[in-house]
Amino acid sequence: MGKILTIIVILIVIAAGAWAIFGHSSSNTSSSSNSGVNSQNGNTKPEDTNAVSIADFAFSPSNIRVKKGSDVTWTNNDSIAHTVTESDDKNGPDSGTLEPGKSYSFTYAQVGTFNYKCTLHPEMTGTVTVVASNL
Repeated sequence: MGKILTIIVILIVIAAGAWAIFGHSSSNTSSSSNSGVNSQNGNTKPEDTNAVSIADFAFSPSNIRVKKGSDVTWTNNDSIAHTVTESDDKNGPDSGTLEPGKSYSFTYAQVGTFNYKCTLHPEMTGTVTVVASNL
């Protein structure tokens, strides 16, 4: 009976330790990873920039804000091809296949929020918020 009790205590200690290491760190990881996610996924304020890098299967920054009439340029810094394609049936970008090292620009002529994705890797998404006033 003593051996069984000892084994149960050891299993409880191991389970508590695993929760402390893995359970606790995953909640921290998800909190910190939200900082670069686009507005569709709860990102805060968009970044004021006209340049987006494509690297590590992500658009960075994924949520930007530009003035109406501005060009946004995406540069593929990844090792494989991607696309920049509007994803909400609005007048948005359509780069076609963007090979590594290549860039694509699109001029935003209307105010609004425009969502886009990589059609080759649909988990890659981004948002451009176009405003009428100066930034």
